[in-house]
Amino acid sequence: MDIQRLLTSLSTRIIVQFGGIIAAAIILVALNFDLLYPFYFENQLTGVGISINSTILGLLIIGLGSILYNLLRYKREEAAIARFVNNVESLKADLMEGIPADTIVAGRHATMRSIQNSNGEINHGALASMLNADESTRFGLIRFINNILILAGVFGTIVSLSIALLGASDLIDSADASLGGMGLVIQGMSTALSTTITAIVSYAIFGYFYTRLNDVQTHFLSGVEHLTSVYLLPQYVKSSDDIVHKMSDLIKSVIFAANNLKKTQEVYHDAAVTLQQTISANRQQMDNLTDELEGIKKILREGFRLPAVELES
Repeated sequence: MDIQRLLTSLSTRIIVQFGGIIAAAIILVALNFDLLYPFYFENQLTGVGISINSTILGLLIIGLGSILYNLLRYKREEAAIARFVNNVESLKADLMEGIPADTIVAGRHATMRSIQNSNGEINHGALASMLNADESTRFGLIRFINNILILAGVFGTIVSLSIALLGASDLIDSADASLGGMGLVIQGMSTALSTTITAIVSYAIFGYFYTRLNDVQTHFLSGVEHLTSVYLLPQYVKSSDDIVHKMSDLIKSVIFAANNLKKTQEVYHDAAVTLQQTISANRQQMDNLTDELEGIKKILREGFRLPAVELES
């Protein structure tokens, strides 16, 4: 995963799709209300069909609300990931600047820092497994509704067929109740069809968004682990390769310093040789000067007929 994919907010696109599909469904229901109303509400001898269809729609609404909540939560988490990457790329001292403390990224950073402060070993695989397990527990209600929606349609079909059988039994038992029995048969068959259609449509809509929610979760978890591997682990985990690289850099620095020291010693040696040559030349010049002074003194004594100076013992 590259940086651009890491910063991509998949949840935003799914939320837009969510709003578009729900709006389209409402418009379709409004445009076909005259066709749907008799099918669902008119000539209902019992309230079984309305109750079952209402239950299915209620489950759909609750499930979609839960999906929307999780999409909004993942959108916030993806924004936190993007903010963290921007802080790293901007070379900011505080990588958590502008990131809420209750986000998963901030929690992962705090956990790794706590483990390091305790001189513990950071196991990236264990951290990823714990996060994946924790996120999976958040979808319990959504998974239940996803599994129960189609069963609710089957349940409605069975109940409706039972009502139809009751109507057929009345037809057989009594000729006087033929109209009522026929009504129950027709209502039972109609309710069976309506509950089945409602369950299938609800399951299709809910199943699509449940699948897309899983995609968003996978994208988010992948982003967190990518961020951990690329940005957090190098700060808190020192592997053997890191130590080898640092030792290599240290050896290179020592070799560079030794070469500089050798060059400095050569310079000092050349300076010492030059100084020794200068001292020898100065000494020779002093000897020559001393001889010249002695010659001058001798000439002066002879010129002025001065007695020789005897050195005191």
